[in-house]
Amino acid sequence: MKKTHQFQVRVYYEDTDAGGIVYYANYLKFMERARTEWLRELGHEQDKMLEQSVAFVVKRVEMHNHAPARFNQLLSIESQIVELKGASLTFRQEIKDPQGHKLVTADVKIACVDPVVMKPRKLPATLLGDLSSGI
Repeated sequence: MKKTHQFQVRVYYEDTDAGGIVYYANYLKFMERARTEWLRELGHEQDKMLEQSVAFVVKRVEMHNHAPARFNQLLSIESQIVELKGASLTFRQEIKDPQGHKLVTADVKIACVDPVVMKPRKLPATLLGDLSSGI
C-alpha cells in the first residue's frame, strides 16, 4: 500500500466566489500547500533546495471537480506519489470535505529543474530516497 500524506486547510472568504463556493483555481493552491508541507515534514525545505539549484515546476495537471467546497469548511487534502522518476514525480491528490466526501481529485506531474537555466535535473539523491521509502 502506498503512503498517503494528509494536510488540512480551512476555506476562507477570500477563497470563494460571490456564491460562497471555492473558486476552482484555489484548489490548486491548496494542493500546492499540501505537497510543500509533505516535503517539509520529510526535512526538505524548498528555500534550501533553491540555494542548491533545485526547483519544482508543475508540468501537467488533470483535475476533476466532483462537488463544491464552501466557505469555512475544513478540508482534508490527501496526497500520494503514484510515479517517481529521476527528474519528475506525479502526485494523486484528493480534497475531501469534513464528512469525507470527495470534492476534487487531481493528478499533478512535477518536474525538477535547475532554476537558473530552467532545464530538467535529477532529483537530489536524499530527496529521492526519502520519497521512495514512502511509496
